[in-house]
Amino acid sequence: MSSNQVFLRAVEPLDLEMLYEKENNPEVWGVGSALAPYSRHTLQQYIQDAQQDIYATRQLRLMIDVLQEDGVRVTVGAVDLFDFDPKNLRAEVGIIIYEPSFRRKSYATQALLRLIAYASDTLQLHQLHCSVAESNAASIALFRKVGFEASGTKKDWRKTSQRTFENEIMMQHILPSSR
Repeated sequence: MSSNQVFLRAVEPLDLEMLYEKENNPEVWGVGSALAPYSRHTLQQYIQDAQQDIYATRQLRLMIDVLQEDGVRVTVGAVDLFDFDPKNLRAEVGIIIYEPSFRRKSYATQALLRLIAYASDTLQLHQLHCSVAESNAASIALFRKVGFEASGTKKDWRKTSQRTFENEIMMQHILPSSR
């Protein structure tokens, strides 16, 4: 799956060291549910499982590659479909651009648009949804830009590093082919 500059591809064994570095960054843990580092063995198993069908694993991770001016492709992030529900034709979406220097260059927007097209055209899903910390204005703006709408607020849902809690915004996107 690709656009002019952004390509989505399956996770490959060669991604192990990068995933080991990125997934074990405590700053990344704040946007997910991880509380401890991942071992290389666990990530190797994850990469093996990622080769299975989304109907078997109920999740799909795609790496975000960007074509640079010199013609070299570099991996800048990942986008996930998880909590895939084939009965109700929906899945949750998560996205991360690993390095700040690759953010705010429309790579996440292009990746999400490709993912939405895949979810609609190939998986024939009815909707995608996500949950974003209320303080994460950039992510909220990103999801709105690609068609997601706020559908609710979970009060005091996320514990912050300051031992306080913040709200989480639930967002949904009803896919065009299902309307």
